[in-house]
Amino acid sequence: MEWVKIIHVSCALLSITGFITRGILMMRESVLLQARLFRIAPHIIDTLLLATAIWLAVKYGLSPGDNPWLMAKIIALLLYIGLGTVALKRGKTKQVRIIAWLAALLVFAYIVAVAVTKSAMVFV
Repeated sequence: MEWVKIIHVSCALLSITGFITRGILMMRESVLLQARLFRIAPHIIDTLLLATAIWLAVKYGLSPGDNPWLMAKIIALLLYIGLGTVALKRGKTKQVRIIAWLAALLVFAYIVAVAVTKSAMVFV
């Protein structure tokens, strides 16, 4: 596996680990959720994750218009971001935040499955 892909996969693992951790802290209503590490690290990790994704797509000449699986990943990523925002910031009740958090985890699993199979229809 080439170094850019290793960084990309590592960032994906760090990103989901951080998201799970922040979700647990949210459910516990922990003040640790406001710690500087949990406010800054996700932005750095996710920026590097996106940058390596773009790098890989350009390097291999992948276009969302020509690769339905890549378009599916992009759409799922936008859904994941939206659900994550509801889960960790914008959800008005704890129940809404937990449901959004769980849904975001399912979307993340879909993104990984699409990446591995190169198929948008991974669960069909």
